[in-house]
Amino acid sequence: MTPRARVAVTGLGLVTPAGHDADNIWQTMTAGRSLARKDSDLADLPVDISCSVTGFDPMAEFGLRLASRLDRFAHLGLVAARRAVADAHLEIAARPERVAVVLGVGANSLQTYVTEFTRLGEGRPTAVSPLGLPRSVPSMVAGEVAIDTGARGPNFTVSSACASGTTAIGVARDLLVSGACDVVLTGGSETARSRMSAACFAQMRALSTRTELPEQACRPFDTGRAGFVLGEGAAVLVLETADHARRRGANIRAWLRGYGASADAHHPTSPHPQGHGAEQAIRHALDDAGCTPGDVGHINAHGTATRLGDTAEALALLRVFTDAPPPVTATKSIIGHALGAAGAIEAALTVLALERQEIPPTANLVQQDTGREMDIVTSRPRPVAFDVALSTSCGFGGQNAALLLAAP
Repeated sequence: MTPRARVAVTGLGLVTPAGHDADNIWQTMTAGRSLARKDSDLADLPVDISCSVTGFDPMAEFGLRLASRLDRFAHLGLVAARRAVADAHLEIAARPERVAVVLGVGANSLQTYVTEFTRLGEGRPTAVSPLGLPRSVPSMVAGEVAIDTGARGPNFTVSSACASGTTAIGVARDLLVSGACDVVLTGGSETARSRMSAACFAQMRALSTRTELPEQACRPFDTGRAGFVLGEGAAVLVLETADHARRRGANIRAWLRGYGASADAHHPTSPHPQGHGAEQAIRHALDDAGCTPGDVGHINAHGTATRLGDTAEALALLRVFTDAPPPVTATKSIIGHALGAAGAIEAALTVLALERQEIPPTANLVQQDTGREMDIVTSRPRPVAFDVALSTSCGFGGQNAALLLAAP
């Protein structure tokens, strides 16, 4: 396959448990320590730990009226979008119809839905808030970003479970390559810290139950892994066609070279045991970029610390990178799993790794359990010279997505 036109990353905006700006986030990520803590919002549930965004005040960001209208997943996404636009020095008003918004949301925060369904279940339909739907439907975060920024191009959300953020970035790239727009604000936003989300995942035995030692709870690719830790956050990337970025003199932070997606067609919640779907997505991304496995110098793995998921992903990576798998990190070990936003956050962290030529460590890896060992970065950040990096995501329904990012 002939590689398609390259797309530039010209801006980043992040709101994560590790911080709200690139320098602070990178300092926290390279420290290599988990941010999981007891969560008072989850008190009395079977699993009461999470990685939460701190130091974030919606009232200060938006004022009372807008803050009250939005649910937390939209708060996070809107702030990330504002910061990405500012980082890119993007003037949307010049041609707003050529600026699209494509964001990934796995579901939503579920917080408002739980409150309103409770009122309905109590036989109080007239107490249900008229804002229940516009606060909660996943598409509203993209709509609110457009309202806030004035972007009038294509506008929608993508939902592919925990691959949503990665899929959104890939779809955004396709919009640019097709000529439908010149710029896309893309990424993902989600908070998994609702009591309903926590209860459901606990019942599925997907969460780590090391609640007495939360900082050791998430252990990707380790023999002692037993599930993920709930997280939250948002990341928005400004993507532009190369011509548009160059015409306006934008600072190109990275190139989005390739995108691949696939379905396991296997099981509602379990990955294919051999990781065939994940492998297919990675190979498609390489093919799309015109790259070989040997060109890749770093992998930001999906790495949720579930027994089946990590095994399947490791098998896929070891089949693709047969000669010398590049250094791998699993950043969910530090900031938890933000579900639909996770892939977008990890793509942004991959851009930062390319810029800094440094790979953050995986926390809590004591003894690797992947059959054949991969080169997983642990303990401390690793300086590495590399030009191309891979970021992977997998989700319920067997949905897989992969991105190839390259240094400018």
